[in-house]
Amino acid sequence: MALAPSPRQTYIPLPSSNSGRQHADHEVVLKPVPIYIVTHESQLPATFLNPSPKNELVVGLDCEGVDLCRYGTLCIVQALYYQFDIKLHNVMDTQIAYYLLEEQLGKKRAPDDHISFVRLLADPRYCGISYIEKKEVRSLLREDPQFWTYRPLSELMVRAAADDVRFLPYIFHKMMEKLSEQSLWRLAVRGSLCCRCFCISDNGYADWPAIPSIPEFLNVERDTLEEEILSVLDVPARKMGCVIGRKGSSILSIKESCKAEILIGGSKGTPDKVFIIGPLKQVRKAEAMLRGRML
Repeated sequence: MALAPSPRQTYIPLPSSNSGRQHADHEVVLKPVPIYIVTHESQLPATFLNPSPKNELVVGLDCEGVDLCRYGTLCIVQALYYQFDIKLHNVMDTQIAYYLLEEQLGKKRAPDDHISFVRLLADPRYCGISYIEKKEVRSLLREDPQFWTYRPLSELMVRAAADDVRFLPYIFHKMMEKLSEQSLWRLAVRGSLCCRCFCISDNGYADWPAIPSIPEFLNVERDTLEEEILSVLDVPARKMGCVIGRKGSSILSIKESCKAEILIGGSKGTPDKVFIIGPLKQVRKAEAMLRGRML
């Protein structure tokens, strides 16, 4: 099924390697591209359905959901896995990449600090573009948390969905060229482990792609690198409040004590879960502290 010309259009920034130039004021070059609403796989280009291992294919993915919180719904990634057995692989998480780049500069991350897409987009190192329209969508989401459930998609929904992904390939290229070899390995590991948080497996993820091992070519002391793991803790009923604490004080204290990423789950139903990602010793430390809160 061939795609008919689309009446909708947006603009994407081009990496300097592709555009070959920048404006005199150093702003990025924008290229007009059509927006398509795809409802069947036959509408996708062949290079997307059957990508070649010889050619890099960068796809920007944003997961919209309903009431994104402890009991909210994040359906896209979970539906891919639970309905079609499709596992995310080779994921480059821009938030993880951002903090790895900050670490390369010697900066420390606060345990409760998370870079928003708007802040990331505005950073001149990665794009330097203001995303004012996002405020409009955020306002609508506060007024109506069911915003993304409505069909057919309104023009505002289409524009908002396109805006959330059209900058991602550009940011990807800008970040990847700045990451060190060690950071690239850590990014691949963290991305693989984070994908598993969305898709709970009864077989210990035995049928998932292997977590990237420490590359032989890394020019660092081998004993300074630690393999990272994912641990999933079940939280008994009515105990999640003890884990989180008043205004998040308990979970924040644990995060400050451990060099591990701690994520709160629960959107797939009871029992609630806590996901811990990081070096083995730090993960075990976080596990012990979390279990202590559940007593």
